[in-house]
Amino acid sequence: MTTQIHTLPNGFRIVTEHMPGLESASIGIWVNAGGRHERQPQNGIAHFLEHMAFKGTKKRNALEIAEAIEDVGGYINAYTSREVTAYYARILKGDVALALDVIGDIVLNPIFDANEIEIERGVILQEIGQSLDTPDDVIFDWLQERAYPDQPIGRTILGAEDRVRAFGRDDLSAFVAEHYRPDRMILSAAGGVDHDEIVRIATEMFGDMRSGPTLAVDIARFQGGEYRTEKALEQAHFALGLESPDYCDPEIYTAQIYSTALGGGMSSRLFQEIREKRGLCYSIYAQTGAYADTGMTTIYAGTSGDQIADLAEITIDELKRAAEDMNPSEIARARTQMKAGMLMGLESPSSRAERQARMLAIWDRIPSLSETVERIDGVSDADVRRFAEHMAVVARPALALYGPIEAAPALERLQERRAA
Repeated sequence: MTTQIHTLPNGFRIVTEHMPGLESASIGIWVNAGGRHERQPQNGIAHFLEHMAFKGTKKRNALEIAEAIEDVGGYINAYTSREVTAYYARILKGDVALALDVIGDIVLNPIFDANEIEIERGVILQEIGQSLDTPDDVIFDWLQERAYPDQPIGRTILGAEDRVRAFGRDDLSAFVAEHYRPDRMILSAAGGVDHDEIVRIATEMFGDMRSGPTLAVDIARFQGGEYRTEKALEQAHFALGLESPDYCDPEIYTAQIYSTALGGGMSSRLFQEIREKRGLCYSIYAQTGAYADTGMTTIYAGTSGDQIADLAEITIDELKRAAEDMNPSEIARARTQMKAGMLMGLESPSSRAERQARMLAIWDRIPSLSETVERIDGVSDADVRRFAEHMAVVARPALALYGPIEAAPALERLQERRAA
């Protein structure tokens, strides 16, 4: 498999990977314009814009956009994160040009019809309502807000309801004009693709776009804090966040190995101690997420109201115990889980296209899989134990609690337990 990169004179980047033997392909455009690029009055507009891209262009109405891809058996979708908005399709290899035409059309030529804006506004408000009714979803928004208060990266991606109700065509157009620039876009494709053909089509579609001034982004500052909402739910939901490295920090691999050993599977410490030995919950896990300038290791669990105190305190105890006796075998298992998960995931052209876009955005190159594996293998047992000690004692915390949480200890009390 060969990865090829081409940059147009205006800064628009194209990356492809041909995967021999595949009859399908994944292709998409990743735009460096997510939730953290919004000003406070714009909160939620990147996500609103993602929805509106499918509601009609100068060439196609909403139905024609869907039919163009589904008529050939393909699939088209999009997502908004805090750092990017992505528009992508999965199709058979003979339909790559069609998919690129449709994706390019929805990115370059949205019309923002007033009636469609009102319809989609209702859809997004329903999505916000659904999120608020999903405790193990909304709790992460609250955790993010407490970790990064009064910052773009701490705001919900869906946006505040009052802002969503106020957005109009001019707001959407202004965000596109400011952020949808060629030097902030990456076209990534993998599978049964021809690099030269994609470059040719992309040059015709995007070559005349004009780049713009570099846009400043507020530097993230992990501050931490506590969020509590009592509600008569069946379960008490617990989410603890600890400040972690950003994705350019070499320590990110150490952080990911640590969180995998701590709560990345059925053999992990949290799962074994809290679920298997004590029966305090059905679901518990840990994971490390990262951004351009910050990161957070998160522990989540759901339990009953009368067991939330035990679960929270034992979680802190497990953080401390991991700093004392995390052993070589569980660290080795975590390394293997990371590598296997990455390699198995990259058997999919969609995963490869996503990885290429992310790596190119971060590093301006595509690190080889062997380089990534080497970095994972280069993390020593001592590195993980040192990081575990930092997480148990030093890392700044954020806490979110939701449900029947009257008995849940305050963050201050958990901090005292960390220090004991």
